[in-house]
Amino acid sequence: MGQALLVVDMLTDFLEPGGRLFCGEAARTIIPRVAELVKAARLAGEPVIFIADSHLPGDAEFAMFPPHCIQETPGAGVVEELRPQAGERIIAKRRFSGFYGTDLDLTLRELGVEELVLTGVCTNICILYTAADARMRMYRVTVPRDAVASFDRAAHDWALRQLETVLGAAVT
Repeated sequence: MGQALLVVDMLTDFLEPGGRLFCGEAARTIIPRVAELVKAARLAGEPVIFIADSHLPGDAEFAMFPPHCIQETPGAGVVEELRPQAGERIIAKRRFSGFYGTDLDLTLRELGVEELVLTGVCTNICILYTAADARMRMYRVTVPRDAVASFDRAAHDWALRQLETVLGAAVT
């Protein structure tokens, strides 16, 4: 297959005003671009895999961030504009990286994927750590700068530099 599109944490609690951990308007502005990339990947027959923050009540991460994306709540769902189609994988994660404690690597290897296109939020948290783990597993990584966002512009810019200069990701 070659390439897969990962849609990371494009979830109601992060992207909708009133969400438990709303990432701000900057995050909302990438929804149309991510939707374009999803549509293009589907038309090309490339896998679209949704990576979804999915916490249990009382998760240890809530010592750092307010409770968010609690399993089986509306806030943990993919935003309406990007709803997965039948057969598309949603991989739940409880930590920053889409690889940590999940079957993402196994799924990608079974699909013959060697290159990942990462989209979503937050650039300096879940995008960066998913990209780092992908590079440690020798996947090629591309991050379209207009398809990632953060609540913190300086941290977003820093993360894009780290992705490119330290991890060797293509930031396009």
